[in-house]
Amino acid sequence: MSMKHADSIVVSSGTRAILLLATFAMNLSASTASEARRGVTLHVSKLGDNSDGRSWKTAFRTIQKALDAVPDDKGGHQIVVRPDTYVEANLAPVHKGAAGAYNSLIGDFDGSLGSGATGWVVIDSGDPEKGFKSWDWWGPLRASDKHWPHGNNQETFSSIIWDRWTLRHLYTAGGDGGFFWDLTNKSGEGFTVVVEDCVGTGRAFGGGVAYPTVRPGEPSVFRRCYFLALDWVGDTAAVLIGGWEKTMPEHPHVVFEDCTLVHTDNAVAISYASHCARARFVNCRMIVLNFTQPEMGGKSTGVICTQGHAPTGRLHVDLEDCTLAGYSVFTSGDDAKAVTYTTKGRTQAYVQFKQPVPEGFERLGLWPTDLFAQIAPPRLSGGSAVSPTRPVLTKLPLALPKAMENTPVVFNGRPLHVLNRRDDTKNGTDDYVKSMYLYAVDMDTGEEVSRFGEGHSFANAFVDGPWLHVFASEGTNRDWFQSLFHFSTRDLKTWKREPAIAKEGDEHLFNASVCRDGKGFVMAYESNKPVQFCFKFARSADLSKWEKIAGLVFTGVNREYSACPVLRYFSPYYYVIYLHAFIPGHKGYVSFLARSNDLAAWELSPFNPILEAGPGEGINNSDVDLFEWEGKTYLMYATGDQAAWGAVRIALYDGPMQEFFTGHFPPGVPTVKTGARTD
Repeated sequence: MSMKHADSIVVSSGTRAILLLATFAMNLSASTASEARRGVTLHVSKLGDNSDGRSWKTAFRTIQKALDAVPDDKGGHQIVVRPDTYVEANLAPVHKGAAGAYNSLIGDFDGSLGSGATGWVVIDSGDPEKGFKSWDWWGPLRASDKHWPHGNNQETFSSIIWDRWTLRHLYTAGGDGGFFWDLTNKSGEGFTVVVEDCVGTGRAFGGGVAYPTVRPGEPSVFRRCYFLALDWVGDTAAVLIGGWEKTMPEHPHVVFEDCTLVHTDNAVAISYASHCARARFVNCRMIVLNFTQPEMGGKSTGVICTQGHAPTGRLHVDLEDCTLAGYSVFTSGDDAKAVTYTTKGRTQAYVQFKQPVPEGFERLGLWPTDLFAQIAPPRLSGGSAVSPTRPVLTKLPLALPKAMENTPVVFNGRPLHVLNRRDDTKNGTDDYVKSMYLYAVDMDTGEEVSRFGEGHSFANAFVDGPWLHVFASEGTNRDWFQSLFHFSTRDLKTWKREPAIAKEGDEHLFNASVCRDGKGFVMAYESNKPVQFCFKFARSADLSKWEKIAGLVFTGVNREYSACPVLRYFSPYYYVIYLHAFIPGHKGYVSFLARSNDLAAWELSPFNPILEAGPGEGINNSDVDLFEWEGKTYLMYATGDQAAWGAVRIALYDGPMQEFFTGHFPPGVPTVKTGARTD
């Protein structure tokens, strides 16, 4: 909100807090979904000439050939696959990824990677003439143990070779497991994979991992996935997990976020050879179809299964905002002692009427229609999956107090945080302008490295090669904020100041945001005219001289409050995050996201608002700015009560910025349209 109405808040910043917060965020989730190191990109398409895989024209025709062509174990390599059905089994790369530089295998689901197609990349391990082909270890991912008497087991092979790989937009079928990794003779070593927006089906398992030891802060992560297993006898489940520690670790082996798990008897099971296993489930749906009555001689072994693992705790699950359905939540009898658990948020269970619901679960008495509507794997409609899910933003539990407008950037290879300070308690006095200045903080050390721009506020930074550019509004003691000025430096010591955008008449200007597009540079800048607040646009070829774009003013859908724009461009779209006033059903000032390919015609994300105040955040999530660092996207945003206090917090998207923006506009999903033209 920028505290444009505040008269009592001190907006300041600096200190080591924001650096500690950023460092914490960078290490919080399951390593990277995109790589700091950029390796080679290889292509897979049945239309390619099968030569070197370096383009769609020269693409390899099989996924395995691309996996064989990964050149080294330094990480950062990417394989992109054209949507189609690939009849392949027992896939294995020749090299692992690296810490901080995961390799990736990605289906061009929406056509954004240039394959010319949309839809699933289906990896079918069945027999193309005879159908389903499943026996031990035959499936999409290679693993085998020659000590087993039958199956695909002529030699022992560990799927640890997939360590530090990310897989996205893939659909597996026709084999023993889906996205399931068995470390076999490498059990007990560290192992991490990240699987996002995938469908895993198999006879025994839809997904899972066995048997790593925990990497603290770097678990395997399955995100926005669907898992289905077709067998119900023995060691089977929608997902199977197994660890190698002899005592329960403090950190999870694997995390499931926003996943659907479907099975005839068990949504989750601990593998038979596991010593201890720990998993975390957030916003997951666990659906079991076996409601067999024991009075009739049948047996159901629980949505979460520990059959054969009595009597002591062998499996620990942390459940947050999950819904479970099946005959019973846990395995009955002594085997129930093998599981420990925690619940958080709203964790619900729909079970047989005679079965108890453990403490911490909310019992559902009526059939959960929304839950059971999700039994089937996601189907495609116009190249997109029905019922898409929003990109996941994780709000980190730390805050920078007394802060508001800010921009994180990467300058000369290091992350900087550019902020402003002003004391709004002095608004309307002769000391207000004296309280304002701009400054930059080194995110690695927490030290202030530059102070400049006295008398200015509403800082926005942009890096262009060796130059750091900062745009800010000139303050006054009694006449609010005026025109925008441009500050630039190469060394953080000497700053050049020059006019950028001049206000018109009794207009006042506030926040600005700059991005590069194919024609040069574009700015969105905030004004109080004709709507308080709205934003306008300007262009520049050199970041120094700016021309306003006449006839364009963004005022939302109904000439409504539209403040604090942050602008980014990923061809062919401009994306803007802006602040929207109170709307029914949501808390306070909320952040909206819109996109346009010409700055005139806009469409709003169907997931709006993308940020809104949570517990302890007052009545606003405002003044968003963002940057990408080592493959993750960090959204800095302001909280507060719009009067007496404010703080900057960080929300983490575990993926690159372009993916964050495109994920908010799923193909085929209707959007609200609006326009910015005034003529």
